[in-house]
Amino acid sequence: MTEKQHITIKGVKEGLVFLLDDACDFSALLAELQYKLEKSHQQLLTGPIVHVQVKLGARVVTEEEKERIRAIIRARGNLLVQSIEGEAPPVPVVDSRENLKILTGIIRSGQTVEHDGNLLLMGDLNPGGTIHCTGDIYVLGALRGLAHAGKDGREDVVIAASLMRPTQLRIGEVISRPPDEWMTGDAMMEFAYLNEGVMQIEKMTHLNRLRKEPLLFRV
Repeated sequence: MTEKQHITIKGVKEGLVFLLDDACDFSALLAELQYKLEKSHQQLLTGPIVHVQVKLGARVVTEEEKERIRAIIRARGNLLVQSIEGEAPPVPVVDSRENLKILTGIIRSGQTVEHDGNLLLMGDLNPGGTIHCTGDIYVLGALRGLAHAGKDGREDVVIAASLMRPTQLRIGEVISRPPDEWMTGDAMMEFAYLNEGVMQIEKMTHLNRLRKEPLLFRV
């Protein structure tokens, strides 16, 4: 196993709590979970039935991924998974002085959305779809197309998504490198921003570093 531990197992009155790192690759998380249950925690995980709560942090997982977690834990006959829960996704922060546009649905291939201000898409941006905004772009879904924030040249804007898998990102005049050069295996809850003219990708939980005094949506 690697030195960095991505899973912490804690005993509580009700049984056990598994705290899962929300920043590492999902496959690495599963591998460590299996290792801990099979190799390093046999004493703790033997005996009568033990109830288990799994905490995902800010990680967003599908039902199939939850089932993969359950399957590994169920392999230990005495463990009973009671819940697999994550934190509520962070509320995107937007300067309320900006003109905020909220869209619901899917932007499909060949479709382009342009907006003067910030845009919140509650849905997916598909490959071949495009968003151009003068302000921030927030996608509460999969971002798989082209997103251009700060189209008027602003560089203090961000592009955020529940799933970051773009064909291209642009902030101001800066265009992202080809996605396969910077995308990680775990692209959940990430945002792009400029740091000294270079595009960077961070987890959404770090957004408050840029927005020291955030103002929530005023809708």
